[in-house]
Amino acid sequence: HELYNMYQAYMPDKLTRLNPRLFCKALFKALGLNDNDFKFGLTRVFFRPGKFAEFDQIMKSDPEHLAELLQKVNKWLLCSCWKKVQWCSLSVIKLRNKMSYRAMACIKIQKTVRMWLCKKKHMPRIHGMIKVRKLKKHMEHVNEVVNVLKEGKQEMTKQVQELAAAIDALLAKIRATIMTWKEIDTEYQGLVKRSEQLLSSIKKKKQEEDETERLKRIEEDMENERLRREQEEVRRQQEEEDRRLKAEMELKRKQEEEDRKKRQEEEKVIQAKLEKQMALEREEQAQNAAVLEQERRDRELAMRIAQSEAELISEEGQGDPSLRRGPQVQATKAAAGVKKYDLSKWKYAELRDVINTSCDIELLAACREEFHRRLKVYHAWKSKNKKRDDDGSDLRAPKSITDYAEQNPAPPTATQHQEVAMNRQQRYFRIPFIRPADQYKDPQNKKKGWWYAHFDGPWIARQMELHPDKQPIVLVAGKDDMEMCELSLEETGLTRKRGAEILPRQFEEIWERCDGIQYLKKAIENKQARPTYATAMLQSLLK
Repeated sequence: HELYNMYQAYMPDKLTRLNPRLFCKALFKALGLNDNDFKFGLTRVFFRPGKFAEFDQIMKSDPEHLAELLQKVNKWLLCSCWKKVQWCSLSVIKLRNKMSYRAMACIKIQKTVRMWLCKKKHMPRIHGMIKVRKLKKHMEHVNEVVNVLKEGKQEMTKQVQELAAAIDALLAKIRATIMTWKEIDTEYQGLVKRSEQLLSSIKKKKQEEDETERLKRIEEDMENERLRREQEEVRRQQEEEDRRLKAEMELKRKQEEEDRKKRQEEEKVIQAKLEKQMALEREEQAQNAAVLEQERRDRELAMRIAQSEAELISEEGQGDPSLRRGPQVQATKAAAGVKKYDLSKWKYAELRDVINTSCDIELLAACREEFHRRLKVYHAWKSKNKKRDDDGSDLRAPKSITDYAEQNPAPPTATQHQEVAMNRQQRYFRIPFIRPADQYKDPQNKKKGWWYAHFDGPWIARQMELHPDKQPIVLVAGKDDMEMCELSLEETGLTRKRGAEILPRQFEEIWERCDGIQYLKKAIENKQARPTYATAMLQSLLK
């Protein structure tokens, strides 16, 4: 009360309504003391040890200090009032949440009880329907087994349909009526027993059919083994025939090589004789020229002598034909070299029509030779005037063939006589082919291609190029003359390459695999293919 009385004179009206104990508590709190720092007795206030600074401020009676403390008291009262209001609001919110929680708990209890009652009532039906539906799904597997059967399929299908109808009826009964677990299980076990019996009978029939099928398969295997042995025997005979044909081709190649060497030796002998004869003729011409020169000088001397003596000498002897025999011999020799057919002024359309329609073998050979001669001239001009950076993508044949043709030029009339003599022999060749552009990209020749050629007589009729990672190139004579090899068989030197010639069957297999038959058929239909052995065979096959 003494402390209260000390401050009472300075209190505002709203603080005077406080009782002394509450005022003192507010004062202590305003100074920063908490409930553990002081205790109220009956007539006194007790402080904890060490609170002398706060005690001095409380007991200081300076009016300004007292007014400041009263302001702190007023502030603390306002703060405590607002805190109490906040705590009351929070308590009300907690109470409301607690009531809501208890209401939800009651609902959850009711829901759980109702769920348990429904579960007790309907769970056996649900489990029963699940099991029956699994059995119905199992019937799909039974249907698959029945569909595999070949004998008794209708009877088994009827039994399966009856069992499926019984399963559907049980499902409808479970849905419509309240059944106990025991009733559902009894009917379910009956359906399971029926399905097992049906499945066992189906499996038994299937085993019987499998046994029959196994025996049949054994017979087929035996038949296939017999056919395989026959095919193996045919293949072995074919291989022997191929070896024999290859040996004959190799023997033929060697014979042709020997004939070529003999022909070259004979040509050398003839050439030596011709050179010797030409040397004699040149010597004779030189002697004749010397005689003529001496006669001319003698005649001029005689004429000068006659003129000096005023005598006229007749010039009748100047036209002696024996003195001009040199030019006549040369003219005769020049006339001997004239060809039988002069086709140099014929147009391309005329050559093509004669090649496609004529039956004169010699004229056909001459036209083919003239056509390929023009092709050679065109390609030579094109090669001479091509760009420096050309990568050789327009190469029509392997470089070894073109190099051989440049190093060993054939005589001009060789191909005509060869075509007539060969009677259009069919020969097939295969040699490696690497384009110049790919040669530097692949130095190890892992992407080596192949060049296939079919020669109908001395001229090429079909050509193929096979390169890894590229589409096969198929060409036929007539349609693709500008892209095909223009050289004759003798000029290519293929007949002298060991292992270059292949069997017709080997060429035709690759040709068919590369869709060459369709390509040639389309060219024939469009009238672009030149008549060859290949076109004739395809037309006869189509007829």
